Amino acid sequence: MSKTIEYIEYTEAIVPYRHEELMAKVAAQLTDKRYQHCLRVEETARQLAADNGVDVELAGIAGLLHDYAKQRDDQTFIQLIKTHGMDPNLVSYGNGVWHGYVGAELIKDELHIYNEPILNAVRLHTVGAPYMTKLDQIIFMADFIEPARDFPGVEAAREATAKSLADGVRFQIQHTLDYLIQKGAPVYPQTLATYNAWVGGVAPQFAN
Repeated sequence: MSKTIEYIEYTEAIVPYRHEELMAKVAAQLTDKRYQHCLRVEETARQLAADNGVDVELAGIAGLLHDYAKQRDDQTFIQLIKTHGMDPNLVSYGNGVWHGYVGAELIKDELHIYNEPILNAVRLHTVGAPYMTKLDQIIFMADFIEPARDFPGVEAAREATAKSLADGVRFQIQHTLDYLIQKGAPVYPQTLATYNAWVGGVAPQFAN
């Protein structure tokens, strides 16, 4: 049976919706399984925010929205990449990259949410970036370690994240790159740039 998180009343006017309304809008775009994942990411993001001195409401909203576009069809993504003047190289990659970058545009277009910290956290939640705010790091990690995740290494990822967000990010990006290489899958350049910055020390790692 599906389990929803307890009702949370928004108080900060970050988005033009009550929590219940935004939940319904996200649910309308996703299967119940994917929607339940979004609720768990929301809850995990709120906890990580509380633990790391980040606005809990802001983190919860970003967590709830992170997969808003996940289940759109490929042609929709490709069309939006073109019509929004996005990097044309994006079309060479798949949903794992598209649903973050294009999802941020759909959140603006369809939900009229323009909060840039939220949008950027959505954009980066699968590929990361050499320079990530704490909110970016929280959504990146909440998606990776939410309670239903069950893959080899997830407990180590949770332990690293409990130690510090930066340790969690380093763990995840190395795990992701290993996975893509083992699959023989193409690596989106930003994913590699994230790895070089956070693991290889090529660029500054994070921002407050």
